[in-house]
Amino acid sequence: MSVLSLTFHSTNNIGPSWDRYTENNLFEMIENLMDVEKYILSEVESDMIDEGKNTNLLLVFDNSEKRQDFIEIELQNITERIESEFGEEVMVFVTLLNPKKQRFN
Repeated sequence: MSVLSLTFHSTNNIGPSWDRYTENNLFEMIENLMDVEKYILSEVESDMIDEGKNTNLLLVFDNSEKRQDFIEIELQNITERIESEFGEEVMVFVTLLNPKKQRFN
């Protein structure tokens, strides 16, 4: 198992339009991903965020090769689509997670 965490930080200026985008466009893109075994799309609640909003996408792959393929191909496509829609109002942070132990049923 190989895991990737994508965090999308959106500014307050685009709140409602970002919510619609995640509900429709982003969700549709995720549903159409071939190599993703499981995913969780979440709104992030944190006392540390007082400007804007964070949305997290946790992606689970069979292996690190599929994760790397996603980063090189699909992540580029997703990032370009978001940038064309929102410009610098949404920043994407990528975190590679390498599980040491797991219990994921």
